Amino acid sequence: MQTNFSPAQLADPHMKESEQILRTCVHCGFCTATCPTYVLLGDELDSPRGRIYLIKDMLEGGKPATAEVVKHVDRCLSCLSCMTTCPSGVNYMHLVDHARAHIDKTYRRPASEALLRTLMAKVLPNRRAFRWSMALARLGRPFAGLAARLPQGKRLAAMLALTPASLPSASSATHPGSFAPKTARKGRVALLTGCAQAELAPGINEAAIRLLNRHGIEVVLPKGEGCCGALVHHMGKENDALAYAKANIDAWTAEMAKGLDAILITTSGCGTTIKDYGFMLRGDPAYAQKAAAVSAIAKDISEYLETLPALPVTVETGQNVTYHAACSLQHGQQIKTAPKTLLKQAGFVVKEAAEAHLCCGSAGTYNMLQPEISERLRERKLGNIAATRPQIIAAGNIGCMTQLAQGTTTPIVHTVELLDWATGGPKPRGL
Repeated sequence: MQTNFSPAQLADPHMKESEQILRTCVHCGFCTATCPTYVLLGDELDSPRGRIYLIKDMLEGGKPATAEVVKHVDRCLSCLSCMTTCPSGVNYMHLVDHARAHIDKTYRRPASEALLRTLMAKVLPNRRAFRWSMALARLGRPFAGLAARLPQGKRLAAMLALTPASLPSASSATHPGSFAPKTARKGRVALLTGCAQAELAPGINEAAIRLLNRHGIEVVLPKGEGCCGALVHHMGKENDALAYAKANIDAWTAEMAKGLDAILITTSGCGTTIKDYGFMLRGDPAYAQKAAAVSAIAKDISEYLETLPALPVTVETGQNVTYHAACSLQHGQQIKTAPKTLLKQAGFVVKEAAEAHLCCGSAGTYNMLQPEISERLRERKLGNIAATRPQIIAAGNIGCMTQLAQGTTTPIVHTVELLDWATGGPKPRGL
């Protein structure tokens, strides 16, 4: 793609990076076939190629974002299926992240929407505030119909629908500490505690710790680590995202000095962002090197487990498990086979639904900010999953699990919980 950025514009490293990405695009349109919003809506501007044109025009012209640009960029799920499809290697992720930051700085959203986004950015990454918000949301669920009539009502109703009936009690897997194996130590890893997952499903990290300990791996939950920054990053709040990233980098760097084989993540949406810390902080002299070092050893839990010897299976498995591939894992991190291989080794019969490349509609905050599109994607995904007749649905991302649970009675369990159960751990809560 031909570009016409001025030398002054290209002096900005963000603009220079985006200009290079734009020049990589050859307009082929392969991305349209695998873009969930284009598949649903059929609008060129709701495809990666269409959004690239809009972003180019906005950035190249040095223009504030318009309502039209915002509408179509907001509809992007950041599922990154287009990057898997693209034959030219266009880094759409970095381009749309830059566009969102530009929108956040230059576009004035309606007051009710701006307030909602501000509250989400403050509450969701803060575990204590998030837990309180869940308690309040449960009280508000009977009034979801009334909420739908208010400004931002459909979004409020979607938030209430996502609220679980109850939250698990406190867990040792959500506080700083170290978990040593009972056998000879063969390695040492840090495990991301994060934010929302720690409150919604602490059992996931409990299972990861037990499983890793069984392998002889010491697990540390570092003090000072928290939200990875993905939620605010995808809302265009760049400074907030970098602040969360720096706090985590400081916590992990301290542990790396003591010896750390990997930083493991059980929420794949977080993993995609953490693996990108090196890029996000490339221009910060104080953090560039540390961020790159953190990204270099960050791994999804399935990616790390695949490198370890298989453990003996201690319970009768054989259940039909349909594996739901989270976009952040299959597209963002290009991890496609590890979870399925591990489940098969543990004795499960693993199936995959049709259109596995399409997003379920969760996408971080997307199911709250774009509820109509999100619901259509969820129903399409669940229809494809139901056709496989699963006894269990396995997934590697809490956002996907919460999203899918709204529309099915089939148990949805994290991959690591099934692996833990099969090799000596307790039966997962979801079963």
